[in-house]
Amino acid sequence: MIAGVVRGREVTGDLVLEVDAVVVGTGAGGSVALRELARAGLNVVALEEGPCSTSGELTQREDEMLPLLFQDAGARMTQDLAIRVLQGRGVGGSTVHNTNLCKRTPDEILDLWARRYGVLGAAPGDLRPAFEAIERDLSVSEIDAPMRNANNDALRAGCEALGWRGGPLKHNRVGCQQSGFCELGCAYDAKQNALKIVVPQAVIAGARVYSDVTVLRLSHDGARVTGVHAEARDAAGLPRARVEVLAPVVVLAASAVGSPALARRSGVPDPYGQLGRGLRMHPGAIAAGRFDREIAGWRGIPQSYECTEHLSHEEGSDERVWIVPAFAHPIGAAATLPGFGAAHMAGMRAYSNLAVLTAMVHDETSGEVAVDDDGGPVLRYAMSEADRRQLAKGLVACARLLLAAGAREVTIPAVPALRVRTVAELERLDLAVIRPHSVPMTAVHPMGTMRMGEDPHKSVVRSTGEHHQLRGLFVADGSLFPTSIGGPPQISIYAFALHLAPHVVERARGR
Repeated sequence: MIAGVVRGREVTGDLVLEVDAVVVGTGAGGSVALRELARAGLNVVALEEGPCSTSGELTQREDEMLPLLFQDAGARMTQDLAIRVLQGRGVGGSTVHNTNLCKRTPDEILDLWARRYGVLGAAPGDLRPAFEAIERDLSVSEIDAPMRNANNDALRAGCEALGWRGGPLKHNRVGCQQSGFCELGCAYDAKQNALKIVVPQAVIAGARVYSDVTVLRLSHDGARVTGVHAEARDAAGLPRARVEVLAPVVVLAASAVGSPALARRSGVPDPYGQLGRGLRMHPGAIAAGRFDREIAGWRGIPQSYECTEHLSHEEGSDERVWIVPAFAHPIGAAATLPGFGAAHMAGMRAYSNLAVLTAMVHDETSGEVAVDDDGGPVLRYAMSEADRRQLAKGLVACARLLLAAGAREVTIPAVPALRVRTVAELERLDLAVIRPHSVPMTAVHPMGTMRMGEDPHKSVVRSTGEHHQLRGLFVADGSLFPTSIGGPPQISIYAFALHLAPHVVERARGR
């Protein structure tokens, strides 16, 4: 337990707090905003709906960690049930369960946002100091070759055999034991993330953090924000006490799903219908290659190598797929592998010989986060035909890479399952069957629902992160991004929160 974090489940009575600023969410963006406000000498508090977990509580068991670390116990879905959306909850947010990949926002994306979407002050040169500072804070380094497991090595071998672009990734781990359970939280406390690094820094600087506290709505008068209304909840999620925070500044950092949902159920002004729109997610699917040798893909660092042969950041490109390894633990693997009875058993018996790759689409589909009658988030996202073709193209590329690395057979879990043993068989596949609902898809990078920009007709917040219509309301999470960024967003979210923090501090000081 982090010193200075109060568990809402232990609160014994209603609370009324009066502060300079309140931060909603403690993931990558919220933790940095909280720290910078505290370091500026301001009275600041953060409210986190999930628990505060210690490394000793991270058991590496799927049945225990999915309910603990993920929204909706890992069962969050798009409205049409086509895409599973994995998002974190708890102090540290998704940085607790992610695989620690660290890539900066591509320069081409930042240039696009300035040129096409009217974002000011966020050019590559403007963001560089923030990226460098965050990378120092989190001890970001390239993953050394000896730390790459056989699953990652299969991707490397495939890239080299085909002459495709690929290379090692960077991460924020120190003292990694290579246990392979990163996405279930690190039992060895090796992740240099928001939970371990940034939130404690914020607390040392004077910030207060409350876990197990769900923000129900923002309070405002239509022109300026005045605080939040929340509930402290017990371990079963039942209300325990009311929490009211009075503050002239509110920072939304509850994710690109949670932030717009909260804003919508709070009646935040939205005169141009932009709130919650522009949802991007990097939806992806997998291909599994069966090798004659043991792969043991559950061991080691899950993702340490990438293939960028089919990834362009140019809008409208026909090359918008990012490929990385993606091995599943037993329950996840059993739920994904096709077949029934003896056929499914045979697939699971080959578990130790499987290498798995995922194709994530740098998507241009524009979805929406709405709210249901109870105020809960509804993810409306219907994949465009262009993005569907990219997914099919990406899965074919994954299969080609696995075959080039020596796989005896490659399976794409579709309905019906697609299995190939040769490139010739791969080229004869009917790719029309690769579409939503026929292949299991997962998304882990929602973004874009409270977009930044100077034109209120096309964006929700200014380039400073402050809401166009509601003074004192800021955003510091992936909601800010006008488009997909084509890769892991955690470093971008950390960096944008740091880059925009001076504007939040200035407003909190009453300027």
